[in-house]
Amino acid sequence: MMGNWSALVKGWVNLFLKPNCPLCDRPGKPLLCPGCDRQLQRQKFSVKQRLLQETPPVLIWGRYGGVMKRAIAVMKYQNCPELARPLGHSLAETWLQSPLAKAQGLTVVPIPLHPAKQKKRGFNQAELLAKSFCELTGYPLEPRGLERVRDTEALNQLSPAQRQQTLANAMQVGARLRRSKPKQGVILLDDIYTTGATCQEAIQTLSKEGISVYGIAAIATTQPLD
Repeated sequence: MMGNWSALVKGWVNLFLKPNCPLCDRPGKPLLCPGCDRQLQRQKFSVKQRLLQETPPVLIWGRYGGVMKRAIAVMKYQNCPELARPLGHSLAETWLQSPLAKAQGLTVVPIPLHPAKQKKRGFNQAELLAKSFCELTGYPLEPRGLERVRDTEALNQLSPAQRQQTLANAMQVGARLRRSKPKQGVILLDDIYTTGATCQEAIQTLSKEGISVYGIAAIATTQPLD
């Protein structure tokens, strides 16, 4: 409750006072300052790098490092959900420029947070990114398409096998998506793509309900692509 109230107050303040750049506290235009925006753009992948040849295909906007790493951390841990809008729009523009954009009839499903974590943070960053992504792409959004039914420990220090074991049966398909299954499948959307373990668990969970995953979209990846 406290996280939601804090975010609400911050939103009202931003309506009347032009906020400084959340990454460096200099005047922003309209959110990030020109310097931070330039640094962020340097993390953007080239056309050849941004589409990982995996199954299903994975589209990544840029590299998880530098200002991008800081932007995601500020968004998630320093109560700055408004950063999700420009990041989600950037991801949408990249998707629309890719071969994946040819598909029709897709629904966007964000990777879920456990309710306890979402209550503490005040929002699910993947859901906010997905809303902005859908604003530009025109895809319908199903924010509760997947639900986290089991809280899991942080994955960043775990091996791929440990991640898979930790995530087993951690999600379920939401009631609305079970009732109205997308004919052409879904796009999974997350903030950071690391080993892909979370997305693979989501894919398996959806497949049990006869729902296919057309592709995955994420703002950044820790994988070396050079």
